[in-house]
Amino acid sequence: MKPRNLKTKIFLDGGDSQETRKIIEILGFLDGQTTNPTLVSKNPEAQAKLARGEKFSSEEIYGFYREVIEKIAVLVPEGSVSIEVYADQSTKMDEMFSWGKEMFSWIPNAHIKFPITQEGLGAAEKAVKEGMRVNLTLCFSQEQAAAVYAATMGAKKGQVFISPFVGRLDDKGENGMDLIKNIIEMYGQGDGHVEVLTASVRNLDHFSYALRLGSDIVTAPSKILKEWVEKSMFLPDNNFVYDAGKFKPISYQAIGLNKKWREYDFYHELTDDGIRKFSEDWNRLIK
Repeated sequence: MKPRNLKTKIFLDGGDSQETRKIIEILGFLDGQTTNPTLVSKNPEAQAKLARGEKFSSEEIYGFYREVIEKIAVLVPEGSVSIEVYADQSTKMDEMFSWGKEMFSWIPNAHIKFPITQEGLGAAEKAVKEGMRVNLTLCFSQEQAAAVYAATMGAKKGQVFISPFVGRLDDKGENGMDLIKNIIEMYGQGDGHVEVLTASVRNLDHFSYALRLGSDIVTAPSKILKEWVEKSMFLPDNNFVYDAGKFKPISYQAIGLNKKWREYDFYHELTDDGIRKFSEDWNRLIK
């Protein structure tokens, strides 16, 4: 069952409802789930179709994604399920918003994932004004987090998540967990309308340190959630030390939150890389 003193929400990062069901059985609870095109492409049914030499039509793939999402949503009715819009380098704001609005109607507990780009931020700004819940994804810098805060001003608590990807920064030799710490500190000067969702969690140390830092949400693959259960759902105290090893520290920047979102430098090459990978994985499923 859920540890009594746990304040962080625990999400599963995956695209298979059967996996969701098993994790709920193991944990005794689950606060939500995050999905993306790559995770959906790894769904057993999608993989079986590809193994038969078959692919989805453009209509079928969205129908399949919706079916997966609907099955997951039933399992976490009080939680949140993040659904990611398709985006490549040429996808415009209006197209992202249109797909986001359609996906938001799929289930009653959706957060729509938009990338932190000019087009994605513009779509998120419009979505929030229309009352949709959003998750700004592929975050790799404080400036991006500041832009998300500004683009979603006026949102209610629980309406906006931001997903910094720690593992992909680690892959570049930088301490991804520093970004979580820095964003939480920066958001401390604001109104609290954006919740930090620690993503791209690669190991139990990432997971534990996110709990220690007070991340609003942590999403992790089933493997790591199972490891946490094996550690008796350990909750780190003030003595917990995260060993960053040889990763280069990411210094805190004194960034104000009072500018318009377009005034921040929100470009990051890893965001572009992430968009490219997600779109490639999605397109591999289509005829």
